[in-house]
Amino acid sequence: MAKNDLSLSLEKTLADLTELMSDTAELNVVRGVVFDTPVAVVSAEGMVSAQQVGELVLRPLSELGLGHGENEKVFDLITDKLFFTADRKLVYCLEDICTFLFSGFAVILVRGECRACALGLQGFEMRSVGAPEAEQTVHCAQDSFTETVRVNMSLIRRRLKSPKLVIDMLSAGRLSKTDICIVYLKDRVPEDIIRRIKEDLNSIKLDAVLTSGYAEPFVDESFSGSVFSSVSTTQRPDLACTRLVQGRVCVLIDGTPFALVVPSLFAESFQTMDDFSQKPYYTAFMRWIRYISFFLSVGFPGLYVALADHHPEVFSLKLLLNLSVAEEATPYPLMAEVVMLMVFFEIMREAGLRLPKAAGSAVSIVGGLIIGDAAVKSGIVSAPLLIVVGITATASFVTPQLEQPAAVLRLIFILAGGLAGLFGLAVCFTVLVANVCAMNDFSVSFLSPAAPLYPSGIKDIIYMKSFREYEKSRSTLSDIREAADE
Repeated sequence: MAKNDLSLSLEKTLADLTELMSDTAELNVVRGVVFDTPVAVVSAEGMVSAQQVGELVLRPLSELGLGHGENEKVFDLITDKLFFTADRKLVYCLEDICTFLFSGFAVILVRGECRACALGLQGFEMRSVGAPEAEQTVHCAQDSFTETVRVNMSLIRRRLKSPKLVIDMLSAGRLSKTDICIVYLKDRVPEDIIRRIKEDLNSIKLDAVLTSGYAEPFVDESFSGSVFSSVSTTQRPDLACTRLVQGRVCVLIDGTPFALVVPSLFAESFQTMDDFSQKPYYTAFMRWIRYISFFLSVGFPGLYVALADHHPEVFSLKLLLNLSVAEEATPYPLMAEVVMLMVFFEIMREAGLRLPKAAGSAVSIVGGLIIGDAAVKSGIVSAPLLIVVGITATASFVTPQLEQPAAVLRLIFILAGGLAGLFGLAVCFTVLVANVCAMNDFSVSFLSPAAPLYPSGIKDIIYMKSFREYEKSRSTLSDIREAADE
C-alpha cells in the first residue's frame, strides 16, 4: 500500500489524516454507524456550511442507521443511491482528501473501504458581486468578478449559454493548489493555443499561486522582453465574454477578482464596453481621444524638453520669451525639473492607490494644489512645466490598461529628448515600434489587425462598426491568424 493510500481500518485512516494535517484544530470528525458499519464525516471548520452538513449528510446517515436487513454495501449505498449533493467526487488518497477538505468539501469515510466520498458543501465567507472599481462604465452592467472562481464561472456562463463554451479546470501551486479555470469557445480558438496555455499553466512549479500576477509570466512570452504585455486583465464579466466571442481565452484564478485575457492586442487597450452602447460616430471620436491621450501621456514631457532645450526655434517669439523668463527663475536644468516632477507624480499616484479612499483624496489636494503651487511660487519649478505635467497626468488616466508601460516610457522619452532632442525621440520611437512589432505571441501580432493588415478588423481601430455589420462578418483569432499567413 502506498504511503498516502487509504486504509481498510477507519481508525487508521483518521489517524493518518490527523497526522498529515499536523493535528490542526479546524479538523472536525463526526462518527456514526450505518447498518452496523462505522462511518465518519470529516470536514474543515469554516470551509463548509454547518447547516448543509447537518441537513444533507448527518441527518440522512442517521436515518439510515435505523434501518435493517439491507444487503448492499454501505459505501455503494451512499455514493450510488443517496443524493447528498450534485458536486460529488471519489477520493483514493489522503493528500486528495486534504485538498477537498480545504476546498469546502465534506468527506465520508467508511470502514472496510480504501476510498472516500467528497461532497461539495462549500460555506466559506466570500465577497458578494459588486460594481467594478477599475473599469467604470455608464451604460453597461455593473457587476464584476469576485475572488471566488466558481462565482466568476457562473457570471460568464450566465451571459454565454452556448454549449460550445468550454470550461477546463486545473490546479497550480505545490502548497496552495489554487484552482485555475480556462474558458474558451471551442469553435473560435485554435487548438494549438489551448494546448499551449494548458502546458504553460501546468508547468508552474511555484509553492503558491495567489493572484493573476503569479501565472501571467508563464503564459506571456513577451513578459520580460517588452514594456507591453500580450496578456491583459479585466474585472468585467461582459468584457471577458466579448473577448471570448472574439476568439480569445480567459483564465480565471481562484483568489483574484480579475480574468486574464490571452492573447491581448494593443488596440484593445483603447476600447471600453461603453463603445457598444453609443453611436458609432461618437465611439470613433472617443477612441481617437484615447489614442491622443496615450501619446500625450508618453511623449508630451519628452517633446517639451527636446523643443525647449534643443529646438527653441519652433516656438513663437512671444511664447519663447515667456518660457525663457520662467526657466531662468528656476535653479535646475529643464530635464532635471521634468524628471523630478514626474517622479513626484508617481509617488503621489502610488500614495493615492495604497491609502484608504478617504485619505487618497487628501493626498491629491496636498500634492496637486499646495505643493504644486508652493513649488512655483518658490521658484523651484516653472509654471509652464507644471502645466505640461498636469496635462500629462490627466492624459495618463484615460488609458488605465497602459498605465505601467506609459510610466516607464515617459521617463525614457524625457531622458532621450533632454540629451539628444528630436533625434533622440526619433531613435526611441523607432526602437519601441520595432520591439512592439516583434511581439508575436501565439502567432498573433500584438499590432493586429493593423500590422499585418486585416481589412475587416482595421475598422474597429479607426471607428466602430455597427451591429448590423457585425451580423455579416465577425473577426476572431483564427481569422486574424489566417490573414497574417496570407
